[in-house]
Amino acid sequence: MTIFDINLAALGGGPARLDQYRGKAVLVVNVASKCGSTPQYAGLQALQDSYGERGLVVLGVPSNQFAGQEPGTAEEIAEFCSTNYGVTFPLTEKIEVNGPGRHPLYAELVDSPDADGYTGDIRWNFEKFLVAPDGTVAARFPTKTDPQSPDLTTAIEQALPH
Repeated sequence: MTIFDINLAALGGGPARLDQYRGKAVLVVNVASKCGSTPQYAGLQALQDSYGERGLVVLGVPSNQFAGQEPGTAEEIAEFCSTNYGVTFPLTEKIEVNGPGRHPLYAELVDSPDADGYTGDIRWNFEKFLVAPDGTVAARFPTKTDPQSPDLTTAIEQALPH
């Protein structure tokens, strides 16, 4: 099983259809509107703009599990992202990324190590998972990794479909 086989709803309702991204690189990011890292939305949109035509999809996954920093409704989240950051990349329904209610998407992702070898629970908002076109996790990046960092952009370049 890969993330492409997991059922998830889109932020606005209906299926997110992750299988439509099979064959593309997908950057999965748990996002929040009221976090110190929220300005990363701008960098994530820049990645989508830069690499989208080459096969990258940034996938924002709202979660309210970290200090209640994503309290909004689907409509409020969509409006915030569009108005403040011009977000055009897909956003999913709000889900749990940790604990007994962890969504199957994150159950599939959390065992992948970051560069320091960390695996397990999501530590904060804006943790990033780069999924290769075949559905394997190519890299994991902590919250502090800026979307425009050379480590992340190099990994994206390597994961893009050929």
